[in-house]
Amino acid sequence: MSVLRFGSVLGLVLALAIAACGPVTTQPSSSPAKGASSTQISATKYAALHDGMRKLWEDHITWTRLYIVSAAADLPDATATATRLLQNQTDIGDAVKPYYGDGAGTALTALLKDHIGIAVDIVAAAKGGDTAKFEAANKKWYANMDDISALLSSANPRSWPLAQLQPMMRMHLDLTLAEASARLHGDWAADVSAYEQVHVHILQLADELTNGIVTQFPEKFSD
Repeated sequence: MSVLRFGSVLGLVLALAIAACGPVTTQPSSSPAKGASSTQISATKYAALHDGMRKLWEDHITWTRLYIVSAAADLPDATATATRLLQNQTDIGDAVKPYYGDGAGTALTALLKDHIGIAVDIVAAAKGGDTAKFEAANKKWYANMDDISALLSSANPRSWPLAQLQPMMRMHLDLTLAEASARLHGDWAADVSAYEQVHVHILQLADELTNGIVTQFPEKFSD
């Protein structure tokens, strides 16, 4: 199957999946003090975590996009871009260590690095038109994201119940696949639109993580 045909089929499947999930929308961030007992939350400390978390996840989607662009066009910076993308997974794991410990942070980094490695395989399979390899890698990718969801939910089940977190994390994959498919298909308008949706969604995810941490550890954010 050609890359063009493969991209068209993938795009159709993703369009149906995304339509079934409904439009991507942002939800207003909850108040930093909401749900955080009676502790007075420091706006400065909350803002530091909020902005830092957004920066980490924006780096995640930015370097993912740059890798997709470079890999699709066989650009010489693909390896350097992938290296920077992998560093982001370490950075995200390190960011949760102050709250959940070194073990949890290291485990999250390992799962996120697997997430990137599998994504590389997906792009290569899609570009080469190898349907069997694509489907196998895609199945593995979603299973990996379910593991990431389970790890986060187990750390903070009250703020991140699995039934709510898992679909949100899977939506990240749906949107990233749509972005990669549009890029490989040469549909530049769809490519831009998909990245816009990826960006909106990842900020929502980052804010959910921030608010969950503050709600669980209000004493770390007190005045």
